[in-house]
Amino acid sequence: MSIADNLKQIMNDIPQGVTLIAVSKTKPAEAILEAYQQGQKVFGENKVQEMAEKHDKLPKDILWHLIGHLQTNKVKYIAGFVHLIHSIDSLKLLKEVNKEGIKNNRIIDCLVQVHIAQEDTKFGFSFHEADELLSGQELKKLSHIRITGLMGMASNTEDKSQIKAEFKTLADFFEKARQQYTQKENVALTTLSMGMSGDYKIAMAAGSNMVRVGSAIFGDRNYAK
Repeated sequence: MSIADNLKQIMNDIPQGVTLIAVSKTKPAEAILEAYQQGQKVFGENKVQEMAEKHDKLPKDILWHLIGHLQTNKVKYIAGFVHLIHSIDSLKLLKEVNKEGIKNNRIIDCLVQVHIAQEDTKFGFSFHEADELLSGQELKKLSHIRITGLMGMASNTEDKSQIKAEFKTLADFFEKARQQYTQKENVALTTLSMGMSGDYKIAMAAGSNMVRVGSAIFGDRNYAK
């Protein structure tokens, strides 16, 4: 099936109120344009350099989401245009985003990445660490970032009950945090980013309102660069 056909099929699965991020990492600008021409305006990239290059080439009304691990020394390359950073996994990184937000005279929206998988290879705060960040005094000092939600990735497993349980732990934490911290000046917890091509339906059932779908739209990734 074509990218357009894949998009239509996935959009039929996604209810109103859930944002679809088309994960375009490793895909050429032509593939992104094909999706864009079907009305898809939200795209996700893992690598800073790749996202910056595509931003330069493609229509300027595209909303670019950085969904991969972000190094502090690379924030400056996307700070001027990134719509949402999903992968905030340390206070140090958040401070760097804030610094670049000041330089670019804009408030940069961010998600706190929470580690919910039973895999050490994934990044993110523990629930306790995320709670400390959201309740702490350091966050108040950061005038050019806004925490708009949480992001998590489930374990890479065929066990759907485990995936469901992991998503539920984050959804439950999100609801508690939303009630507790949304009154803070630079916190507005509205987004729960969970679910990828293989598990986005499970994620939506658990409460996700933002899903990151790549291979189900664009086909298998091409890692030859």
